Amino acid sequence: MKPVRRRDLVVVAVGLALGSWLVVRAAYGELPGLDWWLPVPVGVLALAEAMGARTLRARLAAERDRRPRPGRPAPAAAARPVEPLLVARLAVLAQASAYVGAVFAGCWAGLLLHTVPALGRLTAASGDTATGVLGVVLSGALVGAALWLESTCRVPPDRDDPSGARA
Repeated sequence: MKPVRRRDLVVVAVGLALGSWLVVRAAYGELPGLDWWLPVPVGVLALAEAMGARTLRARLAAERDRRPRPGRPAPAAAARPVEPLLVARLAVLAQASAYVGAVFAGCWAGLLLHTVPALGRLTAASGDTATGVLGVVLSGALVGAALWLESTCRVPPDRDDPSGARA
């Protein structure tokens, strides 16, 4: 499994920003009102992934510290091991969430490309701009949390291996 390329996320976000800008520009009058709470579920997912990354990092560090090493006595109680399949599933979730965050960030940015210049002309543009800004921020948070979770799921180099190759 290869890590998510940041370049791919940027390409997805920019492409969808341009595409959604074209759609919003053509159909802004027919769109329903964009309430402030629409991007909140993306923020909740970002928070959940950030908490998962923090918890997983702490569990993996505790498990790594409790491994017996030469010159150090074995620990009294073995740590509850982290299931490798759980880590693999979290890595897949992180990769999918990074792309979802990039998609939503691009869509909200496309909305902003239309509403920010229209702030003085359209009454609905001010509320939609606030929703768009919140959407971009929370989508960016999802991408950041997903990339952090993905990096937490990586196998660190073995300390005993002088070449530093990944296990």
